[in-house]
Amino acid sequence: MTADAHAPAGRSSFIGDLRTVLAGSGFRKLFATRLISQTGDGLFNAGLGTYVFFNATTFPNPAAAATSFAVLYLPYSLIGPFAGVFIDRWSRRQILLWSALLRAGFTAIAAVFVLTGALGLPIWLTALVVLGVNRFFLSSLSAALPHVVAADELVMANSVGPTSGTVVAFIGGIAGIGVGLLTGTGQTGSAVTLLAAAVCYFLAGLSARRMPRTSLGPDLGEAHVGSVVVELEGVAAGLLAGLRHVWHRRPARAALTATGAHRFLYGILLLMSILLYRNYFYPGSGGHEALKHFLPVVISSALGYGAAAWLTPIVTRRLTNATWITILLAAGGVVTAALGLTFGQVEFIAIGFGLGVAAQGVAICTTTILQQEMEDDFRGRVFSVNDMLYNVTFVLGAALSAAFMPLNGRSVPMLLIVGCGYLVAAAGYRLAAGQPRPAAPPSSGAAPAGGSLGGGSPAGDSPAGDRPDSRAQRSSS
Repeated sequence: MTADAHAPAGRSSFIGDLRTVLAGSGFRKLFATRLISQTGDGLFNAGLGTYVFFNATTFPNPAAAATSFAVLYLPYSLIGPFAGVFIDRWSRRQILLWSALLRAGFTAIAAVFVLTGALGLPIWLTALVVLGVNRFFLSSLSAALPHVVAADELVMANSVGPTSGTVVAFIGGIAGIGVGLLTGTGQTGSAVTLLAAAVCYFLAGLSARRMPRTSLGPDLGEAHVGSVVVELEGVAAGLLAGLRHVWHRRPARAALTATGAHRFLYGILLLMSILLYRNYFYPGSGGHEALKHFLPVVISSALGYGAAAWLTPIVTRRLTNATWITILLAAGGVVTAALGLTFGQVEFIAIGFGLGVAAQGVAICTTTILQQEMEDDFRGRVFSVNDMLYNVTFVLGAALSAAFMPLNGRSVPMLLIVGCGYLVAAAGYRLAAGQPRPAAPPSSGAAPAGGSLGGGSPAGDSPAGDRPDSRAQRSSS
C-alpha cells in the first residue's frame, strides 16, 4: 500500500498541494502567521550570526563556536517539554499571539545591545528569550495544524506549511546576510537586521489575532482546572505520559530517533563549515570575505529545503514515510563522504543542497508521523519533546566534535564520521521502524488495541494502520 492511498493522483506538485490546503480559510491564516514569523526568524538568525561568528573583531575557534550553540539552544530546549504541557491546556491561538509579541520586544532590545557593541551576557539573555519562545511558537503551530486541514491532507500540509516557512526563513536570512555584507559585517547592519526581525514578529502577532481564540485547540475531554502552580506540579507527570505515549508507538519512536541522529551529525558538519570558511578558506579576511562566500552554502541549503517540499509528497504517495526517511539518511551519508573529502567550496555548496533535501524531507515525514500517531491532548508535549531532541542533539554533536576539530575545521576523520554516521543512522532507523503490516479486520464492539495510554497495551508497538482509529492515516507506517 502506498504512503497516502487516499491522495488524488493529480496532486503531485508543490503548487497543487498548496492550492489544495489553501482552500481552507483556517489554514490560510495559520500559514500566513507562520510565513511572517519565520521570515523574522531568518532575519534574527542572520543578524545574530553575522555579529557572533563573522564579526571583524572575533576569531572563532571550535570551543567558542560550540559554546555559542550551547548557550543559545540548550537552556530553553531542556525546558521545552514543560511548555508543551501548556500547549495542551491553553488556547494555541493565544500562544501564537503573545509569543510573537514577546519576541518582537526582546528582538528590539537585542538590536540596541548590538548597536552599542555589547557582547556576552546581555546578548545571550535576549537571544535565549527570543529563541526559546520561538520554539514554543513553532510547537504550537505543529500541534494546531490538524485543526485546520482534513486528516488525509496532513502530508500535503506538512510539506507546504513547515517547508514554506523554512524557505522564507532562508530568504530572510539571506537578506539579513546581504545587509551585513553591504555594511561590512559591522554592528549597524546586524542591528538593522534585528529590528526588521522585530517588525516581522509584531506582524505575525497581528496575523494570529485574525483567528478565533478556540479554533486551534486543544480539544480537551474535560476542563483542566486549578492554579498555575497546580498545573506546574503536573508537568513532570504529563511529560512522562507523553514520552510513554511515544514509546508505545513504534513509528513515532523510530522517527524521533532518526531526527536526533540527523541533528547530531549536522551539528558536527555545521561547526566544521563555519570554521572552514572563516579560518581555512579565508583566514585573515576579518569575516567579510568568509561571509560573502558562505552565503552560497546558505542559498543551496534553502534550495534543498524547497526541493524537499516538492519531492516528498510525490515520493510518499509511492513509498512509506519510513522508506523515504531511510533513503534520505543514506543519501546524506553518500553525498557528505563523496564530496566533503575534497574540502572544496563548490563541493560544500553541493553538500548544503543535499543535506537541505534530507533535513526537510525527514522533518516532513517525522511531523506527519507524530501528528498521526499522537492523540490531540498529547501533541503539544510530543512536539516539545521533538523540539528538545532537535536542538539538544545538534548542540551535543557540535560540542563533542569541538574537542577533536582543528582550528581551521579541516578534518578528514570528522568528515568520515559524519558520512558513515548517516549510513548507520539509515540502517538503524530501518530496523527500528520495522515493516508495515496490513490492518487487522475490525471486530465489532472491541476497543482498539493500544488505544488507551493508561491501559499500557502490548500492541503499542504496532504501526498506526493496525489501530482502527488510524486506518485512514497509514502513511506513518
